[in-house]
Amino acid sequence: MAVFATLILDASNYVLILVLVALGLAIVFGLMNVINMAHGEFLMLGAYTVLVVENVGGSYWLGLILAPVVVGLIGLLIEEVVISRIYHRFLDTILATWGISLLLKQAIVLGFGPASFSVSTPLDTSVVLFGAPYPVLRLFIMAVSLVVVVFTFWLFFKTRFGLAARGVIANRDMASCLGINTRLLDRLTFSYGAALAGLAGAVLAPLISIDPQMGLGFLVPAFLSILVGGLGTITGPIIGAGLVGATDNLTATLFSPVWAQLVVFVAAIIVIRLFPRGLVYSRGREL
Repeated sequence: MAVFATLILDASNYVLILVLVALGLAIVFGLMNVINMAHGEFLMLGAYTVLVVENVGGSYWLGLILAPVVVGLIGLLIEEVVISRIYHRFLDTILATWGISLLLKQAIVLGFGPASFSVSTPLDTSVVLFGAPYPVLRLFIMAVSLVVVVFTFWLFFKTRFGLAARGVIANRDMASCLGINTRLLDRLTFSYGAALAGLAGAVLAPLISIDPQMGLGFLVPAFLSILVGGLGTITGPIIGAGLVGATDNLTATLFSPVWAQLVVFVAAIIVIRLFPRGLVYSRGREL
């Protein structure tokens, strides 16, 4: 029972982090029709923000607060300088964000070198759950991820901003005719998606090695989560991330990471073959 509970908790931890990353991708695609290949690097920047804060004498908690703000502002700058000029050229957005991805990674290599880093663990205690000790830090990560996911749903389904955003997703031209400032929504949405990835990187920083390639390990599963769950929604990635993340984590724990990648890709191919539009497909581009 204790071993089984630990497996489930570890899988839930990974799934909730993956949901944060996938949500940012899904929101940006749903509202702006942009596939952001630099999303993994936003996660990386969040982790490096925590590292920088610790190096200058700050605490992990300060880094956790600053990471989504810093990465959100970087996302806002990228949207203004690059993305805003190529909205109507879908393939160009892929190439442009891929180029931004390479630029951000090389900037990190120039500034910090290619080596891996680590940050201190702010919560190094454990609690007994279901008869087995479990790290408090992982429970904290799960709690933060869950709170942010709930806040995101509240933002998009219970506020005027969310109503306007869903209107733009359903019909951008009609929303613009009704007086909705679609340009402002684009800026805020891209920045918010980047901030979600930055927060994911910050909360993960004490658990994983911080290096210039760390974002790729979450970008691919996040894209798979969106494809499996369904494009143009923010509910689909929740289901997709649950399936992809749980399959990946449990297979890696019970067998090996190599088998995990194989099983995840095969399962994703089967689901996409049976449900080409994803498990949660909504007519019209709705949230």
